[in-house]
Amino acid sequence: MTLPPLCFVNAPVLRPDGFSDAPLSVAGERIAASGGRRVDLAGYMVLPGIVDLHGDGFERHLAPRRGAQTDPAAGLHAVDAELAANGITTTLLAQFFSWEGGMRGPGFAERVAEALAGAETLTDMRLQLRLEVNLLDEYERALALVRRAGIGVVTFNDHLPHRHLAEGRTPPRLTGQAIKSGRSPEAHHALLKRLHENSNDVPQALARLAAVLRAEGVILGSHDDSTDADRARAHALGARLAEFPETLAAARAAKADGDSIVMGAPNVVRGGSHDKKVSAEEVIAAGCCDALASDYHYPAPRLAAFALVDRGSMPLAEAWALVSSRPAAVMGWTDRGRLEAGARADLVILDRATRRVAATVAGGQVAHLSGPLAARFL
Repeated sequence: MTLPPLCFVNAPVLRPDGFSDAPLSVAGERIAASGGRRVDLAGYMVLPGIVDLHGDGFERHLAPRRGAQTDPAAGLHAVDAELAANGITTTLLAQFFSWEGGMRGPGFAERVAEALAGAETLTDMRLQLRLEVNLLDEYERALALVRRAGIGVVTFNDHLPHRHLAEGRTPPRLTGQAIKSGRSPEAHHALLKRLHENSNDVPQALARLAAVLRAEGVILGSHDDSTDADRARAHALGARLAEFPETLAAARAAKADGDSIVMGAPNVVRGGSHDKKVSAEEVIAAGCCDALASDYHYPAPRLAAFALVDRGSMPLAEAWALVSSRPAAVMGWTDRGRLEAGARADLVILDRATRRVAATVAGGQVAHLSGPLAARFL
């Protein structure tokens, strides 16, 4: 249910020009210039809703145990609740389209897309397709899914263990991957070898696919670029989004080309990469980060913003922009990420003492409301 006109008072509100104690009004799905029933938010702060450009934390709701894939629709509603509880009002679900099979295979991606199309969610949930580039035989199927589901972002991934395959060695974690995919280890290994052997055909085929996607208005991205050469190849394909560059050199190359860089919020929360890649804070300090994404943990964007504040890296308004207005700008979404009249009523209300999410409003609807704040709304 969309909120009746409300006016939030007695709380600092993060507006485009910084924090202000002026009241914030909401009417229907939009931020209003004024008016509405007054709601006392003393002890709280109001921030723009989080815009999350890459998250695969939804997978645990769709397959809570290995091989135990649930109804995607039921899982998506659980994701919706988790997003709202963490202040995320817009998210891109990073869905694999991969040789890994199981819940990362093409068939499952199609099921998720179909379920999302019919789901009535409170937060704005969209799909990002993570295409494994060596899956040449499935390019047409991927393109058909993008068109059918209206997917606006496609990122190019390559997670094949090329070095092991080239050296004739058994790839790491082969048995576990095979079990997840529903294949025998022998069949899975044979598939990986076949895909690796087709690597020389990938550049030309990928360039053709990228050209079609660009022509249809799809935003393209690269994933885990290690070198400036990696990023240059991605840029040549038209991939203007660099997700999680593994080195500062790759991030700087993206910046030099005018492309947007997304880093992982968990990296910031931890104080560094969990697998010895570049520190997200180092990329931020170099001026090469446009957005922080949840990656695999939905609480991370909020926690990362406050971690940057607590470490003295930047003030809260600047840190929060990395999870709200700046990711919205990366996508060209001009109606969100900022609390100003006419924008979508996407906002998060935090307890100033604990920094916990007390309420999330998404598109003018209460998506999450808990604790003492609920009584003030009612």
